[in-house]
Amino acid sequence: MTFLDMLRNAGSQNQSMLCVGLDPEPNRFPAAMQGDASKIFDFCAAIVDATADLVNSFKPQIAYFAAHRAEDQLERLMAHMRAVAPHVPVILDAKRGDIGSTAEQYAKEAFERYGADAVTLSPFMGFDSVAPYLKYEGKGAFLLCRTSNPGGDDLQARTLADVPGSPKVFEHVAALAQGPWNLNGQLGLVVGATRPHEIERVREIAPTLPLLIPGVGAQGGDAVATVKAGLRAHGSIIVNSSRAILYASSGADFAQAARAQAEATRETLQQAAREAQR
Repeated sequence: MTFLDMLRNAGSQNQSMLCVGLDPEPNRFPAAMQGDASKIFDFCAAIVDATADLVNSFKPQIAYFAAHRAEDQLERLMAHMRAVAPHVPVILDAKRGDIGSTAEQYAKEAFERYGADAVTLSPFMGFDSVAPYLKYEGKGAFLLCRTSNPGGDDLQARTLADVPGSPKVFEHVAALAQGPWNLNGQLGLVVGATRPHEIERVREIAPTLPLLIPGVGAQGGDAVATVKAGLRAHGSIIVNSSRAILYASSGADFAQAARAQAEATRETLQQAAREAQR
């Protein structure tokens, strides 16, 4: 089953557009685990167990594991997600961007070592930085397109005067991903939730690509505006929320609180979808 098949099936089975981002910060763990990096697996596995029937995907961010020498715990977590939620795809948030044999090694890391279903990539070095990932049949690759950070304007909002129609950089990335780069239908785009009008613009250019949309929750993105801007009949969206769900409680009930927050966010997204379809 391809990543896109898994995404559609999980979205349908769980009635969800929600992705839970797994960004473990030991200093924010509940009291019994606080500050203990050896508990990263335990914390994340509890979140997964509590939310697996509410999401269309999970998104572990590799830096939060690597910074604590916890790659082995990430491997265990990937295996755990396969065991308890085999129908839910896992997007490894790595934002890799290199070429040649180095890119091949990064692709091997994502898809062979960790067994991810999709990975996030930076397209700044061009198609040859993306191509090695597309050799893995059925796997997905999400290209950074229009990010929510203020510095994204430094490059992504610049106009390309030498391209017909003078698109902005992010518009050009969207066009490449929808068109010539999408050799096997494996590509998607990352677009931040804090700029709904630009989500809508990306969707105009790339009507069928899945959009991974971080920034709902702690970063201030509006869930309703996000859904209305990005959801289309043939273009799915993956709305990521991390901190608002992971750290919904600092007590022993953190997993139950995470579930409650995820359930509320899922319902908000579903309600927005119903309103958008009217």
